[in-house]
Amino acid sequence: MRTIDYDREQYQDYARGRALSQQQLQVWISAFEAVLPERRPLVGLDVGSGTGRFTPALAGAFGPVTGVEPSVRMREVAQTQSPHPDVRYLAGAAEDMPVPAGSADYALLFLSWHHVQDKTRAARELARVLRPGGRLLLRANFSDHHPRPWWLEYFPRGYEVDASLFQPLHEVIAMFTSVGWRVTSFGTVTEPSSGTCGDMLERLRLRTLSFFAQLSPDELEAGFRRLEQAVAADPGAPPPVFAEPLLTLELR
Repeated sequence: MRTIDYDREQYQDYARGRALSQQQLQVWISAFEAVLPERRPLVGLDVGSGTGRFTPALAGAFGPVTGVEPSVRMREVAQTQSPHPDVRYLAGAAEDMPVPAGSADYALLFLSWHHVQDKTRAARELARVLRPGGRLLLRANFSDHHPRPWWLEYFPRGYEVDASLFQPLHEVIAMFTSVGWRVTSFGTVTEPSSGTCGDMLERLRLRTLSFFAQLSPDELEAGFRRLEQAVAADPGAPPPVFAEPLLTLELR
């Protein structure tokens, strides 16, 4: 996987390219609510919080949240565009979080796990910062449980390249359970579509997905040409929806 330096790439367009509608955001908050303890408030960690697309919503639904993000530029955007009185954004990473041991009730990693360099260390660090019984919400793709978004088929080697970014599910589970976690649930969440296929194409052109960084210039050109031709046939159509994996673990 080609690593992405978010202080040099994507930070200017990330919030726009990865924006969620209020309906989409609420679907995710409801999915998280279903697997979190009922008591309120809950102290949360948004690990790999990026530009803060989830952090304020988590705070509004569950209680105070710390966004942990290694990129200076991404944190700057979050602090400017995604403020909330119960949110703070700190420099850190999944392997090294600047919060006390046993200080949080849950942690969310939303499409950030594949960026973690030392995954075993991160699994232990997440165990350190959560209280016993704390929940880890891991919205990740897995090579053997891949959502296959509709636009991927238009890019040469699309599925092959994207799937190669992710571990198989059993490998992730084995890693976490070996350091004190247990699986509480695994399922999928269907995020409703927002806007049109034409709107989606415009967001994809911003190339704020890790997938695009793995392709050659020729593959990018060929893929976008094919995708543009397909969307041109009916640009006002709603984008197809797909089921997205969500793994929930509990600290024993």
